[in-house]
Amino acid sequence: MTVRDPALPERVEIYEVGPRDGLQNESAVVPVAVKAEFLDRLADAGLRTLEATSFVHPKWVPQLADAAELLEVLHRRGGVGYPVLVPNERGLDRALDAGVTHAAVFASATETFARRNLNRSLDEQFAMFAPVVTRAVESGMRVRAYVSMVFGDPWEGAVDPAQAAAVGKRLMDMGCEQLSLGDTIGVATPGHVGAVLDACAALGLGADALAVHFHDTYGQALSNTLAALRHGVTTVDASAGGLGGCPYAGSATGNLATEDLVWMLDGLGIAHGVDLDALVATSVWMSGHLGRPSPSRVVTALTPDAG
Repeated sequence: MTVRDPALPERVEIYEVGPRDGLQNESAVVPVAVKAEFLDRLADAGLRTLEATSFVHPKWVPQLADAAELLEVLHRRGGVGYPVLVPNERGLDRALDAGVTHAAVFASATETFARRNLNRSLDEQFAMFAPVVTRAVESGMRVRAYVSMVFGDPWEGAVDPAQAAAVGKRLMDMGCEQLSLGDTIGVATPGHVGAVLDACAALGLGADALAVHFHDTYGQALSNTLAALRHGVTTVDASAGGLGGCPYAGSATGNLATEDLVWMLDGLGIAHGVDLDALVATSVWMSGHLGRPSPSRVVTALTPDAG
């Protein structure tokens, strides 16, 4: 049953991160042909933003060492964006060589994670990103900024919303067009989400420039997403089948499952353009390649015999 809430957005863009954020946390390397078909199937299901891969050094994320090869064989469709994560100028060079037109950088909201993940202090990380963003924008790329550990850090605990918002503001001031607020270890609750979005608004970061990226460690991803929608956010990151985590944060579990998000949006009468049946079939197909069932509740409910 669909019950429309006029206080919520009429449409939500789903930013599909399964091919990158999902697969980077797998213990085994997924073949290029499977990754390419995964992207094709997701596009067939109606998703229009597919984060394809990352140009992070293979030493750190070996599962995505085939980024250039994947982009070479990928059939890029009109009307579908294939953003790629780039950590530094070398990664940007590789992305430019591969014809990438939409890039993303990733920063930390906390000192400890910045040092562990980027080998930089909280302030030093911006010196690394500034030339990347500047060159990317000058090259005609669209640039997104991720901020990790926005709501909590496994070493530092809860994160001050003002601190997280300040990190995001510095990235947007560099020229990024969108800011994705990441609950990397899945500790956020709806009130905390509202506090972070209010802190962003206080710095002039409107909801139209924000996205949210929730992990479901404590089962709060959907409730947190609803809280963000009530604050006017209209871009939500999600991962087909609930794939993913964070290779640098051991307590992080899977991302918000795209199917679970679609089910909620359908019930709220919010447009998204995704064919749920095709998406579920895609996640079941990928689960077969990974050798384990999807953690998505909706996939499980709609395909009780798939496991």
